[in-house]
Amino acid sequence: MHPNLVAGQWRDGADARPDVNPSDTTDVVGEYASADTAQARAAVAAAAEVAAVWAATAGAVRGEILDRAGAELLARSGELGDLLAREEGKTLPEAVAEVVRAGQLLKFHAGQAVRNVGEHLESLRPGIEVTVTREPVGVVSVITPWNFPMAIPAWKIAPALAYGNTVVFKPADAVPASAWALADVLHRAGLPAGVLNLVMGRGRDIGDVLTGSAEIAAVSFTGSVSTGERVPAATTTRRARVQLEMGGKNPLVVADDADLDLAVEVAVQGGYGSTGQRCTASSRLVVADRVHDQFVDRLWDRLQAWRVDDARAVGTDMGPVVDADQLAQDLHYIAVAEKEGAEVRGGRQLERARPGHYLEPALLVGTRASDTVNREEVFGPVASVIRVADHDEAVAVANDTEFGLTAGIVTRSLARATDFRRRSTAGMVMVNVPTAGVDYHVPFGGRGGSSYGPREQGAAARDFFTVSKTSYVSAGVPD
Repeated sequence: MHPNLVAGQWRDGADARPDVNPSDTTDVVGEYASADTAQARAAVAAAAEVAAVWAATAGAVRGEILDRAGAELLARSGELGDLLAREEGKTLPEAVAEVVRAGQLLKFHAGQAVRNVGEHLESLRPGIEVTVTREPVGVVSVITPWNFPMAIPAWKIAPALAYGNTVVFKPADAVPASAWALADVLHRAGLPAGVLNLVMGRGRDIGDVLTGSAEIAAVSFTGSVSTGERVPAATTTRRARVQLEMGGKNPLVVADDADLDLAVEVAVQGGYGSTGQRCTASSRLVVADRVHDQFVDRLWDRLQAWRVDDARAVGTDMGPVVDADQLAQDLHYIAVAEKEGAEVRGGRQLERARPGHYLEPALLVGTRASDTVNREEVFGPVASVIRVADHDEAVAVANDTEFGLTAGIVTRSLARATDFRRRSTAGMVMVNVPTAGVDYHVPFGGRGGSSYGPREQGAAARDFFTVSKTSYVSAGVPD
């Protein structure tokens, strides 16, 4: 059984739960502890107890620990990628790439630990110096989803630690193995006891402790809209910082001058990579009338050739859906789309050599912008097509969503690309590249219902994990 990490000690939880392989539901990855409220409170207390000491630790020391941990992830990317693919269901190449990305994130923020620069300003009054410095906020609660079980925790935990905060980390209940491996690597890299605490288990059991405890100075959450909307209510009264990433309904515009081979590739990778289980997935394909039929047929031909199978099998293009609940949700939205008039291509539940949560990629043709499937996030290998007359309608449809994470366009026209970038209401805009996939050193985040609070990743992460201090210094009257 894999225990929780509290105050530098591996401790059994109140109970344990099996981690099941979605490619083969007879395969149990391992048994992982589930924390109760008492253990979650102990983790928060441990982080609070050492917060001042860790904040006073030299940035170079913090950076060295993160660098060692990042190097280990890179060295073990094959092994840990296999573990990730086994528990989450994304293909082995995608899983290995995610572990590599986690290692890169740790090493990037290792450098940021010694780049916490401030400002020196001239005062309006003679003989006085003004400095602006950045200090850690304190104890940070990190709550992460199941779709990127190593990369998303890394891009939250790494800057939190780099800038001198202590962390209580709760991963999604469906993917404890990757989280446990990441915490183990960081722990063995030399983090002092209590600086990083891992509490696995159900959000309904310990979520209130991780968001509502008085010692928690900030909460960084990525997950569903319904859960994310409850976080600010739990933190407002004590004015804790909140950072939310809650999903998207991202458009990919295929212009009438698009290179259709490129458009198909961008749509496949952006909409169906990682089984479509990405908040940045291009789930709405907004296609110009002149190329609509040709694009749809080419895309469907490509999807039919995709191999859906065991995530770790050689040649698999798409692995299973993460679990039975997510599979049921995907099938529900496909049925709703058909009822509302869409032509459904694919979308059948599949059987393979071993029992698993397999779903054929679904392409929903002839949908309207107002259809349910174009308003709500499905979070699976399901993309809908909306036909539009021209560029202006395409931009209007792309922006017609309560979300605003990412948006893309495929076009040969520099003028159209520039216009789309200017008029898009998304936080991230992609031209001739998939909507999914953001480099580790650049800001990540959206607008509207997708995101709340400062951006994640890159140098922008400092805005959330530190607070500024302005100091005035006078040398006094000379003797």
